[in-house]
Amino acid sequence: MGTESVSRSTTLADLAKLVGGRVESLAGSDPHQRMIYGAAPLNEVGPGEITLVDKVDRADALRQSRAAAAVAPEGFPPDIMPVIVTADPHAAFVKIIRFFRPPREQHRQGIHPTAVIAPSARLAEDVEIGPYVTIGQDVEIGSGATIHAGVRIMDGVKIGPQVTIFPNAVLYENTVVGPRCIIHAGAVIGAYGFGYVRQHGQYRLAAQLGNVVLGPDVEIGACTTIDRGTYGSTVIGEGTKIDNLVMIAHNCRIGRHNMICAQVGIAGSTVTGDHVVMAGQVGVKDHVQIGDGAVLGAMAGVIADVPPGARMVGIPATPEWEQRLKQVAWTKLPEMRQEFKKLQSTVARLCEQLEAIQQPQAQTPSDSDRAVA
Repeated sequence: MGTESVSRSTTLADLAKLVGGRVESLAGSDPHQRMIYGAAPLNEVGPGEITLVDKVDRADALRQSRAAAAVAPEGFPPDIMPVIVTADPHAAFVKIIRFFRPPREQHRQGIHPTAVIAPSARLAEDVEIGPYVTIGQDVEIGSGATIHAGVRIMDGVKIGPQVTIFPNAVLYENTVVGPRCIIHAGAVIGAYGFGYVRQHGQYRLAAQLGNVVLGPDVEIGACTTIDRGTYGSTVIGEGTKIDNLVMIAHNCRIGRHNMICAQVGIAGSTVTGDHVVMAGQVGVKDHVQIGDGAVLGAMAGVIADVPPGARMVGIPATPEWEQRLKQVAWTKLPEMRQEFKKLQSTVARLCEQLEAIQQPQAQTPSDSDRAVA
């Protein structure tokens, strides 16, 4: 949703009232009536604007900024400039941003005349269908759903209430989308899985008889692809958030409230528990089980099951503490190589000295040799 450009100003006291915080400043000064003309992040804030500092250790950065005031957590020193103290600075700053840059008003206009909708499709009340949308046979769309321009919805798709699908997303046949899901532009849900059978020296496409099921409150990022199951469903659990440019292969079962960041690739038949986090560019082998609450660090290469609560990093992914030991050892490799070369030289010299000592002893005639002579 876009934001509307408006010119607004208010006092620091009114902003504190808006977010349920309190104004703090140096003793003797009263900044409550200070005028604030806008809000911006710390690295962009200008004169007369309020900013956000979410940690006490960002005080130096705030001191060097041009901000007139800041939203800050409990314990933040007010000696730099006036601050609005609140228990949740991020939530408070969201309200302030929306005050200065309110969301554009959305005018729902119903079904655009260029949309192509099959006669057997069933659309609930208050559904918004944008230009050049195509909707196939036996599609169901719940109340309050918004389908933006150019979306392609194939036969048998079921879309729950209050779903938003952004431009040019494609939903293959029999996809199920739960209530309040958000599917961003260019996402492809239900494409064929990358499964082939080799026969007579050629690859033949395997069965593609399943579908994709998105639970309630799932969000799918732009240009993300989720493949259908071979026979059953590829499932994305309730509340899971998937970033842009993610690939989830056929037959995967992603748990509830997972966080899957950009460019993650998950191979077929992988199962994750609830509250799993995958950082950017994680790669997961097929048929892997990832336990509840596991955290996979950026670029981790997962080739084996991950126990619940584990924190894994590296290629191949191993526990975080183990990788730290490896990294420490890695940084010492040049020094260790030099020490090894010195040890090699020392051993070589000792061997030469030992040979020199042993050789004269071998050449000295024994007492029996002298007697015979």
